[in-house]
Amino acid sequence: MNLLLQFAAIFAIACGVCVTAPAAQLLHQSRHVVVVVWDGMRPDFVSEQNTPALWKLSREGVTFHNHHPVYPSATNVNGTALVTGIYPGRNGITANHVYRPDIDVHQSIDVEIPAVVEKGDRLSGGKYISVPTIAEIVQRAGGRTAIASAKTVGFLLDRHAGIGPAKNCVTLFAGNSLPHDAITSIIAALGPFPSAHLERDSWTTKALTDFTWKDGLPDFSILWLGEPDLTQHESAPGAPAALAAITSADANLAVVLSALDQRKARGTTNVFVVSDHGFSTIERSVDLRRILNDAGFAAKTEFKDDPKKGDIMLAGNGGSVLFYVVGHDEAIVRRLVEFLQQTDFAGVIFTKQPMEGTFGLVQARIDQPSQGYGAATSNAPDVVMAFRWNDSKNQFRIAGMIDADWQRAAGKGTHATLSQFDMHNTLIAAGPDFRHGQTDDLPTGNVDLAPTILRILGITPPQQLDGRILSEAMVNSETPASNPETKTVEAAKDFPSGTWQQTLKTSQVGSTIYLDEGNGGFVAR
Repeated sequence: MNLLLQFAAIFAIACGVCVTAPAAQLLHQSRHVVVVVWDGMRPDFVSEQNTPALWKLSREGVTFHNHHPVYPSATNVNGTALVTGIYPGRNGITANHVYRPDIDVHQSIDVEIPAVVEKGDRLSGGKYISVPTIAEIVQRAGGRTAIASAKTVGFLLDRHAGIGPAKNCVTLFAGNSLPHDAITSIIAALGPFPSAHLERDSWTTKALTDFTWKDGLPDFSILWLGEPDLTQHESAPGAPAALAAITSADANLAVVLSALDQRKARGTTNVFVVSDHGFSTIERSVDLRRILNDAGFAAKTEFKDDPKKGDIMLAGNGGSVLFYVVGHDEAIVRRLVEFLQQTDFAGVIFTKQPMEGTFGLVQARIDQPSQGYGAATSNAPDVVMAFRWNDSKNQFRIAGMIDADWQRAAGKGTHATLSQFDMHNTLIAAGPDFRHGQTDDLPTGNVDLAPTILRILGITPPQQLDGRILSEAMVNSETPASNPETKTVEAAKDFPSGTWQQTLKTSQVGSTIYLDEGNGGFVAR
């Protein structure tokens, strides 16, 4: 509680920055938006049998068949992109786990932990997330918001609830709240935040519908469910427990829709059901620290003493790993990249500085150094590697196998690669502003939700967004969608023993770019 109070004080000081932003127009008073996130939900599991409530909703609205997360395909990265409409390289949240020596010199950090966010905001003058979220923009326009998340990602979605223009707004995250006393009455009625995954989702759903909606439906609400992600990590996509978790998520969606019906609000409410990323099964767990140390590198996952020049900090993110070379020694970075290019587990390699056989961080939209976005670039890793993937099937006959870092065993589920199974996720939208019973085959992405939601609410964003308005799926839209463009780029490097080659496929609609998939490999001579 003390930490949250300190954070509130810091934001109050920094709020002068907020009020100097361009004033938003008044909200569209006859519209509400509810976003329900099914964490880790693959679109191929949506069916009348698995997800009857979602299936029915899809028949009432639009199903987006070519939807994408941003890369890395991980929760906190995509939660932030979803609520800002900005690519990771510009919004400042580029992975779930990063190394920020200004925040913690000894180890990588979890980007959504309140202590981390508070210090990041203090160091950056309130710009830990460098652009405002939907919740902040709605609040400045005089609207009310409610965030309820069964996971800690909820703190990133609106870390200012209860302060200034957000004084009547609430953020719930993993059994905590902003303002900090908002949780008291909820715990009194529902009991403490549960430990079991499915119960956490049910508890959070009831907290949203029965408490944060008690005095009327907010203009903007998010319900972030932890399932099926948590269960798929412990089992695998398609496992009986994972299918049960999907059914549980569908039951919580039904509770939300019933609550809207009881308030006679379906006619004014647009409901988005979206997942943050897809999912894969681990074919092989790779102990990168051991492998790199055996090859003569000084690779660490924690510095017990002060880091030394040339040491490499590994920040594992499941299907991707971020490498930070202390002192940015060019020779060590080059040796590291060339070593990775000759392994049997590397899929796609991105580098901060141009190198043969790699792509730049900018091509992944996780760095834009020429734009000078401050912390988002100055703390960028030297190297990012997405593990290799293939389309073979797991023990439950579900396609999508990957190599992954040392944190989970083979046979379990994870994500964050550039696999087509990680880089395609779920989006279904229904309500008065969407067409009825249609599908959208154009490329779309999580980054498109913010501009679309703000358009529905009648608010012009205070800055240019990277995402686009999903006008082709909306009623009364006079803006024709651009024809999509797809392209594949390649990078290669020859070695005496063989050739490294990697590819990256992207789609583009207007100025918005979506990463479809990427992979690579070393072919011996």
